[in-house]
Amino acid sequence: MPIQIDVASDDPELIMRAYSEHGWGDGLPLVAPTEERVAAMLAALGSADPDEVIATLPPRVGEATRRIIAVNAVLAGCEPSHMAVLVSAVRALAADVLNLRGVNATTHPVAPLVIVHGTAATAGGYNSGLGAFGPGNRANATTGRALRLILLHVAGAIPGPGDASTQGGPAKYSYCVAENIEESPWGGYAADAGVTTASAITVHCGEAPHNVHDMESDDPAAVLDKVASTMTQWGSNNAPISQGEYFVALCPEHAALCGDAGWSREHVASYLFNKATVRVGDARAAFNSLAWAPWQQRLSDDDRMSMTEHPRNIKVFVVGGAGKHSSVIPSWGMTRSVTLPVEP
Repeated sequence: MPIQIDVASDDPELIMRAYSEHGWGDGLPLVAPTEERVAAMLAALGSADPDEVIATLPPRVGEATRRIIAVNAVLAGCEPSHMAVLVSAVRALAADVLNLRGVNATTHPVAPLVIVHGTAATAGGYNSGLGAFGPGNRANATTGRALRLILLHVAGAIPGPGDASTQGGPAKYSYCVAENIEESPWGGYAADAGVTTASAITVHCGEAPHNVHDMESDDPAAVLDKVASTMTQWGSNNAPISQGEYFVALCPEHAALCGDAGWSREHVASYLFNKATVRVGDARAAFNSLAWAPWQQRLSDDDRMSMTEHPRNIKVFVVGGAGKHSSVIPSWGMTRSVTLPVEP
């Protein structure tokens, strides 16, 4: 007999068994979405209409209302202070340039990374410092998880029929950090992306972070050369796709080294654009079966080309704590990041 879900019972074992039987959830324990818990989530959004459709999400073309978002926020273990961030992240998923249908349909292990900027990060208790991409922080873990539950339950991005990723990846469980604005020599990323509100989010659909280690260099170029070497690996989905974005997550110490030397965010991106290059003949040998842009076809084998077609595709922000480890987050390729104000 199918298990009947009685969320009012708040029995964690019953909830887990029942959701699993229906093919719901992410395989981890869930919080019962009782009426009281869902109401508390919605109350955090003020007078916003709980049944307004925020986004229609492919491939299932499911409608994500604030109420449905609240249910998934409860299931994931969010606090009410995380709701506006989550609503804004769902709104970003619906942007045409993000290409969520392609993100869910690809065999690549792409996952939406949510970056929280400004006062929402502080108010919600998001971790922007030591271990920001890792475990131990409720806001980061549950917001990222809630977005994944929405992709599973609303978008239908279930492994197999709705998510074709060959191997999947741990970033598909939860992928959320806050920007470390306090230790950024350039101020907040969102303002540079054209969003000047006190709180904002960025959604970037990409791979899990690729570590960049440099403990010794005292010159920005030496650190960024290592970043560039990470960007030029052939295994990245960005390798044959010229429009792909890279998010470069500099740790505070690497960022300070660049800032103290007078390097702007744009300077860093331009340097990486010119340094993260490959020999065209080698690229043709590796990816000759793929469609190339006309400008790429005109290049000779001994020319060099950047891994992306414009410095603007290299996005630099600061995250992390003490220690000289940064990371590169390549995109899936056929997607663009979206930065939006945090709005209920």
